Amino acid sequence: MLQKYSAFCICILCCLVASLSGHIVAYYTAAVYEHHAILNQNSTTLTDRKAALEFMLQNLDIYEMQVAAAAEKGAQIIVFPEDGIHGFNYTRQSIYPYLDFLPPTHLLPWNPCLEPDRFNDTEVLQRLSCMAVKGGMYLVANLGTKVPCEPHHFQCPDGRYQFNTNVVFSSNGSFVASYFKQNLYFEYGFDTPNKEQYVVFDTPFASKFGMITCFDILFYKPAVGLVEKHMVKHILYPTAWMNQLPLLSAIQIQRAFASAFGVNFLAANIHHTELGMTGSGIYSPSKSFFYYDMTSENGKLIIGKVPVDPSEELSAGHNAQISFGTDNMYSNQLHWIHSEVCEAERGEHCRGSPLRHQMPPSVFQAEMMYDNFTFTPLPAVQGAVKVCSSSFCCYLNYTKTMVSNELYALGVFDGLHTVHGTYYLQICALVKCGGLEPETCGQEVTEAGTIINFQLWGNFTTKHIFPMLLTSGMTLHLPNSWGWKDAHCYMNNKNMSSGLVTAALYGRLYNQD
Repeated sequence: MLQKYSAFCICILCCLVASLSGHIVAYYTAAVYEHHAILNQNSTTLTDRKAALEFMLQNLDIYEMQVAAAAEKGAQIIVFPEDGIHGFNYTRQSIYPYLDFLPPTHLLPWNPCLEPDRFNDTEVLQRLSCMAVKGGMYLVANLGTKVPCEPHHFQCPDGRYQFNTNVVFSSNGSFVASYFKQNLYFEYGFDTPNKEQYVVFDTPFASKFGMITCFDILFYKPAVGLVEKHMVKHILYPTAWMNQLPLLSAIQIQRAFASAFGVNFLAANIHHTELGMTGSGIYSPSKSFFYYDMTSENGKLIIGKVPVDPSEELSAGHNAQISFGTDNMYSNQLHWIHSEVCEAERGEHCRGSPLRHQMPPSVFQAEMMYDNFTFTPLPAVQGAVKVCSSSFCCYLNYTKTMVSNELYALGVFDGLHTVHGTYYLQICALVKCGGLEPETCGQEVTEAGTIINFQLWGNFTTKHIFPMLLTSGMTLHLPNSWGWKDAHCYMNNKNMSSGLVTAALYGRLYNQD
């Protein structure tokens, strides 16, 4: 069974660990559960509240067992995935019986476990509240909720809003916070909130927690705003994420968000391999505890130690002092290798390349992630390549330390992504292609045999860059160093032990969406 864990995230034996400076870093224990949800096979069929509750109790029973298991491991907070209680693919009408009533803030505080009769249609909230009490931990879950509105209002014609909702309960069962998902992804049963929410709360063991849900991670509001404007240090992330390689598997974007902003990121995903859903984890700036398994239908409870203040934990070489190979990136003397050199079998860099007789053109187009990337191949065992999209250019110095008969290419994209969402991207990506033909570059790949040491950089026009590094067998790595130098964002890595699948700097230009 494919269960990949990062080699550098061995469980810490105690809650305090010394950094290199001798400073003592405090930790808390977190849990996330990747849930193999029991799905409603008749999700568009109308039903009643009683039948809806009977269905949801099947998933809630599993939740309760996982809370008990997490409690035995000393967890202080647990996160469950998006849609894990009721499933998905509902219509606005068919999901209604599955929705709990969410009390307005002026009727709080409220402890559903101790006050079960205070509000009608809150059975799921009551069950979650009592789980938190039994486990003695904070509990984060996702469910559908209904909120009354003015009848016949044009935005609310049936007298209610229906929201995809995260809720938080304290260890004594008190209702702490709620968040309505802002960026819906083909969720026809739910409404988009009129205004984005920035939900921030504290716990006895750490402060500045915030919540986002699934597709929210790709947008400024509220995900980035929570960190940049509200100084959140811990992101709680229920998701129902369908993996899309080579750039947007669940664990890639989760790890990248924690790295980009230097925060802790607690992510719980649904587990259904036939839907391409797996990938959960607990991420700090310098450690990863993660799960990715496309070979079974097993759920997984992940436990990890998380720094109370992520800024006190060493991040993996972020903004470390680096140099770009032996030459400055602007130097005309830098020897950029192109495929035509190898096709003529000239130059020492080409010797030993298994692809020297079948290299693609020096620049070619191929589709990756529904976008038209411009690629240049890596024609030699070592060398330097660059590829541009108008004025945006990506550069790569590389050495293949173990060479297989595989095609790698450096790709660039600068433009508006318009499939399954609209958002502006700038990307530099080194990828293993699906085959030896140019058109296979950008295909989904999970295994690779070629080990590559590299320096990757680009002249990005956004500061919001997400570093991604994935190796064979869906294994996450942190780069040796990454950050900014001379107005270029860079990522360096060496001494890899497994084949490279993807190394990317994934840039978002939020103001051009």
